[in-house]
Amino acid sequence: MLFSNYFKILVMKKLALTFVTAFLSVICFAQEGGGTKDVDVNISTGNDANWYASPWVWVVGAAVFILLLVALTRGSGRRSD
Repeated sequence: MLFSNYFKILVMKKLALTFVTAFLSVICFAQEGGGTKDVDVNISTGNDANWYASPWVWVVGAAVFILLLVALTRGSGRRSD
């Protein structure tokens, strides 16, 4: 008797999950407009590029990072013997 109640609950859970999944799938497909969208993409290669696109910025940033790394790992240089 206990096994049949567990089986019924399991079947009901699976059916509920199936219906919820099917419903969500219908909602997701309903989101598509069906028509084509006109997308305008402007790619600028002129002088108005972002500041982080310049190579010198990366070189300076790497140099500062290395200097900070050396300064932090080196410590004070004194030992307390």
